[in-house]
Amino acid sequence: MRERRESTLADRRAREFEAFVAGAGGRLLHVATLLTAESPGHSPEAQRLLLGALTEMYAEWDRRSDEDPYDRTRQELVTRFARSAWRLRRRARTWDAGAEAGVLVRLVPQERLVVVLRLYEGVPEEQTAALLGLPVERVRAIGTRAVSVLRSTRPPRLRAPTWRDAS
Repeated sequence: MRERRESTLADRRAREFEAFVAGAGGRLLHVATLLTAESPGHSPEAQRLLLGALTEMYAEWDRRSDEDPYDRTRQELVTRFARSAWRLRRRARTWDAGAEAGVLVRLVPQERLVVVLRLYEGVPEEQTAALLGLPVERVRAIGTRAVSVLRSTRPPRLRAPTWRDAS
């Protein structure tokens, strides 16, 4: 009897988690893709980050209280990205990243975190600061600098065709 009840609980847990992933998985993958600055069509690092965050969320699915699972998974995703960005080399602010790079490739990882959380996800400055362990003024300054970098740096111009190219 007890085994049957545990099996029913496990099935319910799996169904709830599958429904959560079906509803929020696409948006979370887009957040991970923005953080890693990969192109949306090819984002293995973003998929790896999301898989790790979802694995952690599944492990604590029964222990979660009234906390929103999307917010908790986003927090885990941001934490994993921050840890990996700290260990890996930082990318330089160049536009020479090739066709496989995403829009936010010109930003350093910390700037990407702030831009994605503040502008894409709409997380208030206070929550972003708490999540990243920074003062609110620092988050505001990072966000301002990141937006100015995005506004000032233009993508490379395409070369206009010449008569020689047409032949």
